[in-house]
Amino acid sequence: MNNQKVLIWSIIVALGGFLFGFDTAVISGAEQAIQKFWNLTPVEHGFTISIALIGTIVGSLMGSIPSDRLGRRKTLILIAGTYLVASLGTALATNWYLFLFFRFMGGLGVGASSVTAPVYISEIAPAERRGRLVAMFQFNVVLGILISYFSNYLIGQDGESSWRWMLGVQAIPSLLFLVLLFLVPESPRWLILKKGKVEEARATLRIINPQNCDEIVESIRANHRAEEATGSANQLLSSKYKFPVFLAVAFAIFNQVSGINAIIYYAPRIFEMTGLARGSSLLSTVGIGLVNFLFTLLALNFIDRVGRKTLMLIGSVGLISTLGLVSQAFYTQNFSSWAVTVYLLVYIAFFAFSQGAVIWVFISEIFPNEVRAKGQTLGSFTHWVMAALIAFSFPMLSERFGGGHTFLFFSLMMVLQLLFVWKFMPETKGKSLEQIERTLVLH
Repeated sequence: MNNQKVLIWSIIVALGGFLFGFDTAVISGAEQAIQKFWNLTPVEHGFTISIALIGTIVGSLMGSIPSDRLGRRKTLILIAGTYLVASLGTALATNWYLFLFFRFMGGLGVGASSVTAPVYISEIAPAERRGRLVAMFQFNVVLGILISYFSNYLIGQDGESSWRWMLGVQAIPSLLFLVLLFLVPESPRWLILKKGKVEEARATLRIINPQNCDEIVESIRANHRAEEATGSANQLLSSKYKFPVFLAVAFAIFNQVSGINAIIYYAPRIFEMTGLARGSSLLSTVGIGLVNFLFTLLALNFIDRVGRKTLMLIGSVGLISTLGLVSQAFYTQNFSSWAVTVYLLVYIAFFAFSQGAVIWVFISEIFPNEVRAKGQTLGSFTHWVMAALIAFSFPMLSERFGGGHTFLFFSLMMVLQLLFVWKFMPETKGKSLEQIERTLVLH
């Protein structure tokens, strides 16, 4: 097995996750200056910030089309080009409408990369290292968020055009991503299943795992023949795929009803609800980003050792406990603001160690080769729709029902998640994609 080459290919493709995180978070440092520069009303400003998320939903919904038709590698190259054009376009936009167009384009890149990058890495990674390699995508998302905060801090808010530099600097990693993608091969599974290029695929698999590349090729082809025999090889919503579909949709929903995006997007607001001064609340927000980063890194070292299901069981118990403590604190009003800060930092640690690291790995593994891109699209689309709903509704829910009820709801959802993981979630650690397919689909 050529560990070095597979690692390099995975790192290059995972840069899509870095741009995903950077593009999502960089707007936080520029949004006030943008509102002032374009003289936006509150409604226009809200639309300006959320249009990238709308693009993300569309990009995730459409991501499987080029991935299946053009190939994983060409789709990633298109995504890199989209990031590059979007970053330059937002930085150089001469009017608000152009700015909206390029922010929407950036969102398309985020959504499409959340589909294609995990699929590609899962299809080239050896079974025993697939969890760690695919989880690098989420690690790069978190890293991109941190670097965007640091970049915004370095650029600062002095000068009328500082926001243009904040958004335009993304062109540098976008260009690097685009250039490096020409060094990675096409997914061997896509080559066999979509183009019938068995020898080209075999050459790549020989680099990945020279000892049993012929066995892998035959396993892929055998599963493909079995899929074709049923007449539903490309129909994701056929009855034979109902269990993987259930797993992907449920996993994506639980990921968001944990309250993660409410806390990430509204952390300063939540901390101020507990009585922290604004300066301290912003500092606590930086702490959330750092804890998220460190525990995602830690999860990379455990996901292939202890397995996806074990991480999810540990994480579910931790999330139930920490969300329950936050809820109790709001109910009793007998708490120090720093205690809630600690609870939320521990919450972030449990999330990053479990759901944050596992989601893109698990969804990319559970679908058969023929419909993997479509399955990843379904999971990603569900994830982003739920993210938008939670981000949109949290301010209204917290204002109407208070922090106690809101965080109790999130805690109860994690009780349901614990039951889901315990009863339904299969362990995929150490199994080839074809072995997983036979377990979940080909009974």
